[in-house]
Amino acid sequence: MAQLMEDQVFMAFTTHAAIVILKMILMGPMTAYFRFTRGSFANEEDVARKSAEEKKKLLRAHPDVERVRRCHRNDLENIVPFVMVGLLYALTGPELSAALLHFRVFTASRLFHTVAYVGKLPQPSRALSYLGGMLATLSMAYNVLSSVLIL
Repeated sequence: MAQLMEDQVFMAFTTHAAIVILKMILMGPMTAYFRFTRGSFANEEDVARKSAEEKKKLLRAHPDVERVRRCHRNDLENIVPFVMVGLLYALTGPELSAALLHFRVFTASRLFHTVAYVGKLPQPSRALSYLGGMLATLSMAYNVLSSVLIL
């Protein structure tokens, strides 16, 4: 493992993977922030100390909370595959410049996707950022398969 951590491609991968995983983790507290600031709770126990009338107001969906939750779900659908495919890609020994391009495009795409989604930027900003990340992951998957495919 120590030898692997000396490989520049693997170090680049771990850096970018850590960035997007941290970003994904922080979506949980962001959801909580939106829940509290918008007064929108999903569970009865979250408002247990409130009056019946207050509970009716607080136990509801809010569009801003749902927007953050959808963004978080989108992260789960894209960052987990990136980490798995990116690890395999890094292990195939790609050129550093190509690997950095893949990792940077994916990371920038995911960061911008969150800004576009939560910030309600007009389309196609969110779609293009999603597409950039997806293409980076698909390109790495293609490179992995091209490197190791045995039929």
